[in-house]
Parts: sequence; C-alpha cells; structure tokens
Amino acid sequence: MKNKTKHIIKTIEPGSIAEELELEPGDELLRVNGEIIEDVFDYHFQTNDTYLELTIRKKDGEEWDLEIEKEYDEEIGITFENEFMDQYRSCSNNCIFCFIDQMPPGMRPTLYFKDDDSRLSFLQGNYITLTNMSDHDIDRIIRYHLAPINISFQTTNPELRCKMLHNRFAGNIFPKVQRLYEAGIEMNGQIVLCKGYNDGAELERSISDLSKYLPHLKSVSVVPVGLSKYRDGLAPLEPFTREDAKEVLATIHKWQKKLYEQGQEKNRLGLLSKYNLNQLEIAAKQAQDNVALLETSMEQLYIKLNDLMGEKADARFEYVYDVTYTPYKLSLPMEQYLNAALKKDLTIQLKELALDSAKFTKNYVGESNTRLDSNTQEYNYDTAKRNLKTAKTDKEMAIRNAYLQLQQMETQITSAQSSLTKAQADYRAAQINLRAGNVTKTAVEQAEMGVVSAQNSLNQLIYNYDMLVFTFENPSLLGNTAQAQ
Repeated sequence: MKNKTKHIIKTIEPGSIAEELELEPGDELLRVNGEIIEDVFDYHFQTNDTYLELTIRKKDGEEWDLEIEKEYDEEIGITFENEFMDQYRSCSNNCIFCFIDQMPPGMRPTLYFKDDDSRLSFLQGNYITLTNMSDHDIDRIIRYHLAPINISFQTTNPELRCKMLHNRFAGNIFPKVQRLYEAGIEMNGQIVLCKGYNDGAELERSISDLSKYLPHLKSVSVVPVGLSKYRDGLAPLEPFTREDAKEVLATIHKWQKKLYEQGQEKNRLGLLSKYNLNQLEIAAKQAQDNVALLETSMEQLYIKLNDLMGEKADARFEYVYDVTYTPYKLSLPMEQYLNAALKKDLTIQLKELALDSAKFTKNYVGESNTRLDSNTQEYNYDTAKRNLKTAKTDKEMAIRNAYLQLQQMETQITSAQSSLTKAQADYRAAQINLRAGNVTKTAVEQAEMGVVSAQNSLNQLIYNYDMLVFTFENPSLLGNTAQAQ
C-alpha cells in the first residue's frame, strides 16, 4: 500500500547510528528492508531487528542504500517531521449523535476534526466505527497485534446502524470484528444509546449478539447520548428520563447476571478459564455495586436538596454545578464589614434581646422585689451583658478566621491550577512520546490519570471555596471560635 506522506527526517540524535551514517535533517526515508513504510507502526516493526537495509533519498536527490547491524531494540536515532508518519484518518460517517456536530462555534479548528483511525484507538483509546477500514488495515492490526481496539458498535442491527451513522456501508463491519475475534485481538465496545433508536429490544439484541465475542471483547459500555443546545438542523433526539434510565439499567443487570451464569457453566465444562470467570464475576459485582451506590446517593441527595428548597420529597429536577473560580473581594473595609455582619447576625440579635429583657427586669420590675430578688436580677443582667460581649467576640473571631481561610484557599487554588497545567503538559508529552515509540501506553494512561486527579483536586478546592464564601457572607452560619479554627 503506497503512503502519500513523505518521511522527512527532522533531527538526528548525537552519537547515534544515523549520525554515524551521515544522515541529515531534510533527508527522506524511502524504504526499510525493501518495504514502503506506511506509518510509525511499520517503522518500529521493521527496525526492531539486528540487521536492516535502509533506502534514503538525500536532500540533493541522490539515493543511498545502507546496511545496518545493531542490537535488536537499539534505536537508529531518527525523528521525523511527522511523528505519526501518516495522515490521521477522518470519519466518513454523519452520526445522528455526533458530539462534534453539537459543539459551539468559534473554537480552535482541531476540536472540530472527526477522527476515526484504528491506530489512534490503540495509541490513545479512541473509539472507532470500522467503517473506513479495509482488509489490509485488519491484516496490519492482526500482524502487529495492536490491542486493545475500541469499537463504537451502537447496534448490531445492520440496517439500523446504517441509519444511525448515515452511512450505507456501516452495517458491513461484523466480518471485520469476527476476524479480530478469531485472531485473539482484545476489544472494547461502546453503545451510544439514543432514545427510540437503539434502546429497548434493539439494546437486547446488541448485547446478545456481542456476547458471542467473549472473552476477547472485554467490555461493552452503554452510555446515554449527550445533547447540547447547538443542535440546529440535526436529527431530533430526546434525553433519557429517570424512568428510562431505570429500564436500561434493568436490561444491563439482567445480561450481566446471565453472562456470568453462562461463564460459570463454561468454566464447569472446562470451556472458560478460572481467570476469565473471575474477571466476569468481578466486573459484574463492581457494576452492580456502583449502580446501587449511585442510586442510593442520588436518593439521599434529592431528599436533602428538596428539604433545603422546601420542595416535596419526591420532587426531581436537574442541578448543575458550574465549577468556576473568582477570587472573593470584600465589599467594605474589614472593620466596617464586621460591624455590619454583627448587626445582622441572628445569634447576636438574640443575645441583645436577652440583655434588653434583663435590663428591663432589673430597672423597672425590681423596685417591688425583695433585696434577694434584686441581687438575682442584677446577676442575670450582668450575665446577659457578658454573654453578648462573648458572642460578639467569638463571632468577630470566626469571621476573621473564615476570611483568613479564604485567603489560604486562594493560594491553594493557584497552586492546584499550576499542578493541572503541568499534568496536562505531561500528558501531551506522553502522547507525543508514545507516537514516537519512546514510552508505553501505560505511561500515557498514568499521565492521563494525573490530569484527571489534578482536575478533580482543583474542582474540589473551588467547590469548598464557594461554600466558604457563602458561609462568610452569611455570618449566622459561622460557629464559635473553636469551630472556625
């Protein structure tokens, strides 16, 4: 297969085999061992050997045939202008659920590129539809054992798949999937669930059909379609309701139980290894536990939220928390803010009422009382006065402590933002190094987890900061000095 991409050398590593052979930036790699190189996978497969033959076109047009003897995994020392050594393949479908079609306008162009490249599925975990893959592409996956391959099935009904992907060839992928299965290529599946299209009986059919690819099909993720407000001119789609979601979960749970029981029977008959059975058992149990925990948490949150908002316990609505960060600024100088906060604080107001009551009793009611009663009223008045003073002191200290905590959290958020930026840079570098063959996919996954962890930490800090701002602006919610600290 001819590759239209020229493999132009960008840099030569000092002290490398390439430098010894007097290769230079701007030279072009034509062939390795007589084979035309399609992409970075071909290059690494062909160069991982102890004897190589390279055909190089120099910048002046002269072609060199070079013989190399080296260690099996020793690098030649070349990097190319195009690290992937080929063009990325774009999507030839027009899916009714495509999230890129629903993106807002005006963002950077790369965000609107629809990739559907099996090599990116291996390198970056992207899901692909297989609609633009030839038999030659399948041969290469099997030859190089590129795994896992992540496949967007959507449905196993060929006619429905053509309809959902708006591609008349979209229903022809299953012979390709069968070849991957027979070659032992690990796969993961995905079904983007669209209400009225591939749910209900169609979902049952898809899960049933896909189960025949066990154990090489390691997972099938069923995810509800994501909808944005940018859907003008696109196919009409409806979001799933709470009741719809329960029906989908019931279907999934039923199939998890069924497949696990089938796995037990196969294991009993010696048709399925104990390891694969254990994996099925763990996956089924984790999925059930996660869903049950999520449902319980949602119910508890709804009850608490409805109580706070004065709604009925069974009321349901969508709550979206927008994680944004704006540093808090006092509307008044601190001393003026304290005076205003103390005046509107409910605890202080109650203490002031208690003092007024004690003062009234002491000055007006006490004239007709005995000396003992007068002493008691004097004591009550002094106590109420001390309580008010203590309450004001404690509340003032709590407000100052809360403001200090806000300033400390601002420093923490700035640090977390820097950590996120670094994690994102590390992830991009890991992706580039993976394409160049310098790191493993595990390193990329770890870098990606670093981004997720940093983003979650930042989001949690911002959420805590917002809650503290709300409390600071409502001093009645602040506790005493000990609680504030």
